[in-house]
Amino acid sequence: MAAPTAAQQDYDREAALATSQGALGNTIGDYTFRDVKGQTFSLQSLRGKPLVISLIYTSCHHVCPVITANIEKNADIAHEALGEDAFSIVSIGFDWQVDTPDRMRMYAAGKGVDTPNWHFLSSDEPTIAALSKDVGFQFFASAKGFDHLSQTTIVDANGKVYRQVYGQDFDAPSFVEPLKELVFDTPRDAGIVDHWVDTFKLFCTVYDPNSGRYTFDYSIFMTILIGVLCLGAILAFIISEWRRAR
Repeated sequence: MAAPTAAQQDYDREAALATSQGALGNTIGDYTFRDVKGQTFSLQSLRGKPLVISLIYTSCHHVCPVITANIEKNADIAHEALGEDAFSIVSIGFDWQVDTPDRMRMYAAGKGVDTPNWHFLSSDEPTIAALSKDVGFQFFASAKGFDHLSQTTIVDANGKVYRQVYGQDFDAPSFVEPLKELVFDTPRDAGIVDHWVDTFKLFCTVYDPNSGRYTFDYSIFMTILIGVLCLGAILAFIISEWRRAR
């Protein structure tokens, strides 16, 4: 089923939400876009680390700009916690007849976006329809432009849809936690030391609601370490008593 574009249909939020959730686990196709310079850009080039996908239209003056601003704010928080090169972001204009490379460039400039690894992309109708289906994003023409779910999609390093973030003003944990899980979930074949270091980072990098930032909580690390030492001492005692009994 192709994603609807200018079809005269009533927007059904519940149906759109079900479609969005149904996309979890989908693998994003290797689609080709154009960047703000008009050069070809393949999503395949972003494989290997998490990807944030935001579908917007440049003539939107309300919802889309707020989503873009919120992604920028929370991306800065995520970069502090995870590293500047930990993930990529793409904003893709789904109004394919209007959202040209020039319009996407002006949109990015108008919003003051200067976040690293953030690409503003354009494409044709078949590509937009196929990508929209992959990420479970529906949009319908309306008197005000388009009706669509306020959706930001997080994709894993292998191109699979991992999480949907909903709303215009989503909070930092809604955006950062899925990225943290993906960034710190290092496969064991990457090395046992790297795996355990990233496991500690996963559990000890926590959100501080007072500062609105992520910090590494050393107290959690110390609690884990003390717990391991206590278990080791108990095990040593049990072994000692067993040997004595023999």
